[in-house]
Amino acid sequence: MSERRPAPEATLVETEHGTTVVSEGWFVLNLAEAVAHRNEHSGAYVSLEGDEQPWPDIGVNVHVLEPGQQACRYHEESAQEDFLVLHGECLLVVEEQERPLRQWDVFHCPGGTRHVLVGAGEGPCAILMIGARPADNAIHYPVSEAAARHGASVSRATDDPREAYVEWPGPWEPTRLPWPIT
Repeated sequence: MSERRPAPEATLVETEHGTTVVSEGWFVLNLAEAVAHRNEHSGAYVSLEGDEQPWPDIGVNVHVLEPGQQACRYHEESAQEDFLVLHGECLLVVEEQERPLRQWDVFHCPGGTRHVLVGAGEGPCAILMIGARPADNAIHYPVSEAAARHGASVSRATDDPREAYVEWPGPWEPTRLPWPIT
């Protein structure tokens, strides 16, 4: 039996907007200290894998939405995704249905499920988002009447994310989020 080598610890770097992960390995990172990215249309998110080293198997982030902000465009992926509302309220548009979600609600999204989350309620909503990343993952952005009522539908169906977001306003700017969210 060969001798086991310990798993490497990731390198974390402090920037003017917070701490980010820049290498592979295990780490501990407090959300209050992490770099976030904000867009006036789509809220803010903290990618737990950092910008430099996307994880090969799953994507994990915490997305914070103000009422009316859309997390993304209405879409379906061939891979599984899961969402846990950590704070506040949001609206789930799933398969042309609207479902309110509140703190501690979990939305399990098998591959092929059309969906989008939109901020709702009186204040910010924080959502833990986890998605599988198989090599053959496919994504589709269909036209949706229900999502369009919340500004989250494409005007023409596409499989190209660049086309789906061509009209999405504003760049993602680095920032630091105030935790806890209140």
